Amino acid sequence: MVSETENSRNVVLFPFMAQGHIIPFIALANQLQKKHNCTITFVTTKLNIPKISSSLPPNSSIHLLTIPFCGSGHGLPPGVENTDVLPYHLLPNFFQASFSLKPSFRKLISDLSPRPLCIIADMFFGWSHEIAREFGVFHALFCGGGAFGFACFHSLWLNLPHLKNVTNETITVPDFPEASRIHVTQMSENLRDANGDKFTAVIQKLLSLWENADAMLFNTVEELEAKTGLLYFRRKLGRPAWPIGPVVLPVLARKEGAIITFTSEMCIKWLDSKPAWSVLYVSFGSMNTISTSQMMELAMALESSGKNFIWVVRPPIGYDINGEFRAEEWLPKGFEDRIRESERGLIVHKWAPQVDILSHEAVSAFLSHCGWNSVIEALTHGVPIIGWPLAADQFYNAKFLEEELGVCVEVARGKSSRVGHEEMVKKIELVMKVGSEKGNEIRRKVCEVGDIMRDALRDENGCKGSSIKAMDEFLNAALLKRETYIMSTSRMIDNE
Repeated sequence: MVSETENSRNVVLFPFMAQGHIIPFIALANQLQKKHNCTITFVTTKLNIPKISSSLPPNSSIHLLTIPFCGSGHGLPPGVENTDVLPYHLLPNFFQASFSLKPSFRKLISDLSPRPLCIIADMFFGWSHEIAREFGVFHALFCGGGAFGFACFHSLWLNLPHLKNVTNETITVPDFPEASRIHVTQMSENLRDANGDKFTAVIQKLLSLWENADAMLFNTVEELEAKTGLLYFRRKLGRPAWPIGPVVLPVLARKEGAIITFTSEMCIKWLDSKPAWSVLYVSFGSMNTISTSQMMELAMALESSGKNFIWVVRPPIGYDINGEFRAEEWLPKGFEDRIRESERGLIVHKWAPQVDILSHEAVSAFLSHCGWNSVIEALTHGVPIIGWPLAADQFYNAKFLEEELGVCVEVARGKSSRVGHEEMVKKIELVMKVGSEKGNEIRRKVCEVGDIMRDALRDENGCKGSSIKAMDEFLNAALLKRETYIMSTSRMIDNE
């Protein structure tokens, strides 16, 4: 290997501009810096810097670099640099606009000195391989999701098998027999309706670029996915697929100078007043919401279940997801007042300190959209999942969690599914009831999965977990590529 001087392990991280992508990249930056002695250059657009800065540890040495982005030429509203504030129908425009980052990213890499050890780009920035290759830099794509979920996502979008079997409600995933069969209700509306439209074209273009990367990195664990999703990518792409997870942000050190919001203090104080394993946490993430009718049924289920709960609410489908929540229109009459007076529930608007909540001993289960960040945060803290997938890979994550790991029970599926509050109550009771056979089995399995995840990151007394070994293999491959590039460049100079 080459000798390492200061900054010779400079790793460039380049996430897609969406909170669900940025979060695992920040966690990866922390991990690379603390556990692997890397210098981190974190690249993003200007308007994303404040939120990223607030998520970094105090006195962080992670170097933030901005890259210009202008979406106006692609039909985007002025000042939109993150999908969290983007109307869903404009998502393909945003994907297409992201290709315009290429010249600026090339200049940024060209100006870095010394040359970075490697570029870890987002799964939606596969075009960055051309720039990495130009400068002789190892190039990896980081997928903040699980391998099973994105194996299904990758295969279904590139092959569109359901369009060839329009009479069948279930289909086999091409090139991925380990996934068994997928029902049409486990596909997003965009995927079900794919017919050569703009969204289909840009997604297929982005996914087809994965085969050009030197490697894929996944936020998962070898022991959980070696025979399913990881196998698919190693077989399909013919590239290393290294599982380096769980990559998660740490719990805020509430008594050690971390920035505290009123919501954090309120949630923790409320949880402290509840018995262990008595609270249901409900959240559909930062980009997802449900319909008004579904919201009404969920509210009735929470009230009639008799369980303590924290519910993160956002406006329903058809309204600005980041707008004001109008409880008098979207929840049963008097619901918030009754819950407040009984002290049995806590209704939080827009955002809650999720990791703090899931790590609290009072929390018994998590009703979730099954976004992978949420999944990882729940499993690492031993919290069973009640699944309500709504989009993208979430459907396949729920399938994996329920059928492969046994840590989830699906309560509903999609944004248009009809599920009554009585059925929701049954699923909540199934998972949360102390002493029930099914509940005990789910809790036993989620504890086993949590142990596997913690062991994967173990690095003590000369014993390394599988994810630490995978990261070492990745960094060694990057060092080897740099050494090879330097040697080949020297030969060229000598021969001139």
